Amino acid sequence: MLLADTLRKAHQLFPRKEAIVCGGRRWTYEEFHGRLSRFSRYLKNAGIEKGDRVAILHPNCHCFLEVYYAIALRGAAAVPLNYRLSAGELLLIMNDAGARVLIADPRFRETVDRMRADLPAVEKIVWTGDTKGKPPDGDRDISYEDIVAGMPPAQIPEIDIEEEEIAQIYYTSGTTGRPKGVMLTHKNVMVHALGTIAELHLTDRDVWLHAAPLFHLADAWATWAITWVGGTHVLVSEFDPQAVLTTMEKEKVTLTNLIPTMLNMLVNYSGVKGFNYSHLRVLLSGGAPIAPEVVRRIVETFQCDYIQTYGMTETSPYLTLSLLKEHLLQRSPEEQLHFKSKTGREFIAVELRVVTDKGREIKRDEKEVGEIIVRGDTVTPGYWQLPEETSRAIKNGWLYTGDMAVMDEEGYVTIVDRRKDMIVTGGENVYSTEVENTLYLHPAVLECAVVGVPDEKWGEAVQGIVVLKPTRKATEEELITFCKERIARYKAPKSIDFISSLPKTGSGKIEKKKLRDRYWPAAEKKIH
Repeated sequence: MLLADTLRKAHQLFPRKEAIVCGGRRWTYEEFHGRLSRFSRYLKNAGIEKGDRVAILHPNCHCFLEVYYAIALRGAAAVPLNYRLSAGELLLIMNDAGARVLIADPRFRETVDRMRADLPAVEKIVWTGDTKGKPPDGDRDISYEDIVAGMPPAQIPEIDIEEEEIAQIYYTSGTTGRPKGVMLTHKNVMVHALGTIAELHLTDRDVWLHAAPLFHLADAWATWAITWVGGTHVLVSEFDPQAVLTTMEKEKVTLTNLIPTMLNMLVNYSGVKGFNYSHLRVLLSGGAPIAPEVVRRIVETFQCDYIQTYGMTETSPYLTLSLLKEHLLQRSPEEQLHFKSKTGREFIAVELRVVTDKGREIKRDEKEVGEIIVRGDTVTPGYWQLPEETSRAIKNGWLYTGDMAVMDEEGYVTIVDRRKDMIVTGGENVYSTEVENTLYLHPAVLECAVVGVPDEKWGEAVQGIVVLKPTRKATEEELITFCKERIARYKAPKSIDFISSLPKTGSGKIEKKKLRDRYWPAAEKKIH
């Protein structure tokens, strides 16, 4: 099956049902289908063919959902961009992908203008929303709404697409700092959508809130699953506790997936108890570790079910859910909360094992630690134009996640460490190597290391540890500013400690574990 099949099903069964609510505007499935069909036809007229790449630089909006589908209907691959990245980082990604079209929100006009001269493959820049003050770039710049209004209604042209063809490329930082494009096929995304429908019991009665960013798979997967069952998509442009809680009540939201930072902000919001959550049936968290105490407060505050999720961009994304088995529902509330706070049991669409370095499955005693490996129809075929990276990650059909975990006798896993030096801050992945490489560019830095440290707001914060050259000086503020000028602000260290020397192994490698242990002794759950 193809992504277009989910839309055809919804259009056939629910044409007059409310499909999208965004910024006070509403569209039925028939209207949704009509708008994206016309844009898909424009892409055809613009010469976009099967296998081409189309980039999206946009906050949450009905346009994002429309173009996700319009691109898929052409057999092209969507390249969602993290708008928090710098112009230089975005430029690297777009040129690596070879995107022929960029769809952008006007708020990113300054960023696009800084890039446009260095985007030789981009033939069209399509601006959504208000087009006043459109950059004068001849035929290259065009209005999205002009396209939708001017294109005549027509049937979506059939195109020969195989389920193994690429539907999306999501870029994630590599361990060397170079972005890696994770390829997801129509089959990957469809099987995952079907799995979530089964696991979460999604139906046309559901109202999904898109509050986490649509450029991230923590939320983007719901585009296909919610549409497939004829549910309603409700969007907020950016996360704001007041806006989210107001929308939950007004639109009678039934479920959503938020990163732990967002959930923590909601339960700590001063007016959280002043809203009606009676329609909310489940809250999911994903994208970062979450403290058990936050889980407790979520359940107490919203009086609904809670499910912790774990996944990867490479797996579409879900690998586990902390759904309780039937017999566990007979346990005490405290015991149930204990299981809900675990990483979870394997997702229905994957096969998951936790193995030692020698390949033996670990004991289910919650003591022995192993690496999570997975296989299944939701697992990426590999990284865009990076065959060596692909072969390192996927061995004999198994994807090696790099996440270290223990497992209990019920088959629920709990992640205890990461093999890679990745920091998860506010739901965003930050690789320490990239930040270290930036710090090393400063003339005063002799040696440095970057680790994740506990942070009540963000889950983890980026911590720099620096050894200065004997004859040079630099302040904490200076080095942080230096990083912010060269990489995305969220990747820059939140703080920097200066020390005389870094601990090293016998072979001369920096021992990051010793550095991390200085910051984590009181933490209940060590991620690193």
